[in-house]
This record gives sequence, C-alpha cells and structure tokens, in this order.
Amino acid sequence: MPQKFSYARIFLLGFGFFGVSVIWGVYNAFVPIFLADKFLLSPILIGFFMTLDNIAALFIQPPVGAWSDRLRTPIGRRIPFILIGAPLGALAFGLIPMVAVLPIFVACTSTLLLSMAMWRTPVVALMPDITPSDKRSQANGIINFMGGIGSIISFLAGSALYKLNPAFPFWMGSGLVVLAALMVFFFIKEPAQFEETEKQPGMFESLMEVLKDEDKSAIRLFLAIFCWFLGFTAIEAFFTLYAKHQLGLNEADGSRLLGHLSLIFVLFALLAGVIGAKIGRRVTILIGIILMAVIIAGIFVTPAATLITVVGKAPVLGTIPVLSLFMMAAGAAWSLININSLPMVVDMTTTARLGTYTGLYYLFSTLSAIAGPNLNGLLIQLTGNNYNSIMLLSPIFMLIALWLMLGVRRGEAFQARA
Repeated sequence: MPQKFSYARIFLLGFGFFGVSVIWGVYNAFVPIFLADKFLLSPILIGFFMTLDNIAALFIQPPVGAWSDRLRTPIGRRIPFILIGAPLGALAFGLIPMVAVLPIFVACTSTLLLSMAMWRTPVVALMPDITPSDKRSQANGIINFMGGIGSIISFLAGSALYKLNPAFPFWMGSGLVVLAALMVFFFIKEPAQFEETEKQPGMFESLMEVLKDEDKSAIRLFLAIFCWFLGFTAIEAFFTLYAKHQLGLNEADGSRLLGHLSLIFVLFALLAGVIGAKIGRRVTILIGIILMAVIIAGIFVTPAATLITVVGKAPVLGTIPVLSLFMMAAGAAWSLININSLPMVVDMTTTARLGTYTGLYYLFSTLSAIAGPNLNGLLIQLTGNNYNSIMLLSPIFMLIALWLMLGVRRGEAFQARA
C-alpha cells in the first residue's frame, strides 16, 4: 500500500526525473552539433539519429515497467533498475564528447539510450507506489516541476559550460544523474509489501485486456494521450524552423520562445496538480485541451507581422513578442493536461500493475513522439514548405483527444480497481 503522503519525499523522488531531464536537455542541445560538425552527417540522418531515443523507449520502457512490477528484491522492485541504469547511462554520456570515431560514438549513444530507457519507467512508477491516490496529481506536479528545473539547468548552465569546453555539459549531466540516483536510493524507501495476483500480466497482455475491457475508459485515455502528445511534439520538432521561415526570426529566438513555454510549464506544474485534485483530473485535462486547441489555432490565423510585434521585456524571458504570450499560455494549458494524465492512468489499475500501466502510458506517448514530427514534416512538404501549416495539425488532434476524454469515466482519485 502507498505510504503516508510526504511532500519532502516526493521532492526527493523528483531528483530521479531531474536527472533524466538534465541528460536529455544536454543531449538534444549538443549531440546534433557533434553529428553535423564532427561527423559531417546530413540533416536527414541527424533527424533520424535524434529519434532513436524515442524508438528505444518504445521497445524498452513498457516491458521494463511490467518487469519491475514482477521483480522482488531486498531493496525493492524499482530501485535495482535505477542503480544499474543510471550509472551506466552516466558513463556512456560522459564519453560522448570525447569520441572522434563515428562507430564508437554510436556505441556510446546507443548505450545511453538503452540505459536511460531501462530506468525511466521504474523511477516514474515509484511515485504512485509511495503516494495515496488522492495526492497523485499534486505529486506528479512536483515531479514534473523537478524535471523542468533539470531542463532549465541543462539549457542555461550547459550553454555556459559548452563555451568553456564542449565536454563540460556532458560531465555535468553525468555527475548530476549519478547524484540523483543516489538520492533516490538513500532517501526513498519502497513499500515493504506489494499487492499480489496469481499471475502478473505482461505489458502486451495488459494492452489486450485494456482493448477487450467493456469499460472503454482506459483505451480512450491512452488514445487521448497519443493525440495530445502528437499535437504537442509535432510543433516542438519544427518550431525553430517555423520561427525562421514563417516569422523571419533566427533559430536562437525560436529556441528562446520555446523556453518561454517551458518556463511557464514548470512554474504552473504545481498549481496544475492542485487544480486537478480540486475540480477533478478529467475536467482539468478537458480545460487544458480546449485551451491548447484555441491557442494553437490562434497562432495559425494570426498574421506573422502581429506575432513578432514586441509588447515588452522581462528578466530571464528577455524580449516578449505577441507570440510569446501565446506560448506562455500554451505552457500553462499543457501543464493542466500533462500533470494530470499519468495519475489518471495509474488510478485505473491495481497496485500490482502500476509499472505495467506506466509503461503503457509511455508506449502511447512515445508512439506519438515518433508519429508527430513525421506527419508535420509530410504536411510541410505537401503545402510547399509552408511552415505555418505545423499549427494546423495540432488543433485537430486536440479536438480528437477532447472527444475521447468525454467518454472517460474512471481515473479519478480513489477509483483505482481493487
């Protein structure tokens, strides 16, 4: 059974997600530079290379989640994955900037991808393990807040360190992920007892059960997760190109505007969890979906000259154009959706299968992260390189997610199946 809720313990658990976010922030920022400048790869190959993390996650995270449900060790069922995956990933990550031969570089990045995929689902599944049902939205808000802090550190500190030495951001990431894993190991104690069943179903068996269930709440939720993540990642992948070709801004300005969204997401994450607990997760997600659809459709119809009109300046954020206001509103809306979705998933199942359902959550979100950029790339090509078209796909999939969520009847606090 979940332990008594403690904000301090959830913040300590958040260091696991913090470590994951630092690694991927540095990886996404600087690995493309190495691929282009050091190994002279074409943009097409770079784009494919940068999707390998999602492909690895697709095949590894769901079965690892199910495996962690079945595992029994003296230190718990999740912690062993963290103690193996985190140090291995840290070692491979630290070697990446030092490698000058492409095959060895690929070996290091592949080891990183496999090891990170190995421990992400178990560390996330620890949250519902130690958190009562009615506190899971708040807990997920804290964990995502910590992840956002990790992303901000990887962006700000990583950029400064890269100017001193390209290896320094990677070594920073390696050190922080090991520190994060040790903090989880020393300060997070897994429940002494787990709910048992005669047979612990695997991930694909659980998926078939979800599909066959007369109550379609679970499959509707998983499909909605696919749709709203597709709508988000499809824009994220091409946003800097949109800023350059549609708005006439440089890539750095496009990245900074994405940073505005991320910063508001982090600041709003805790509040989004509280709102979900107060008015219900489903209602909170529905509000977020409607807001996201309206905001992105608004960007699509607003003239480029209006979007780049400067309305002010602010510390940290810098120059604030009209588009930045849209992006910050989208960050708040995205937090309403994202923070409350995982708690809904885990409260549709039993304690014995929390890891399995967490793995299914990542299965559908990862599939969308692969499909979204490809669909938007095709749409851009079909519209004659009209980058404004990237804002068209997202509202459509948000509306599909809205329709799916209207049929979800489970997933609120205290509604987990016994």
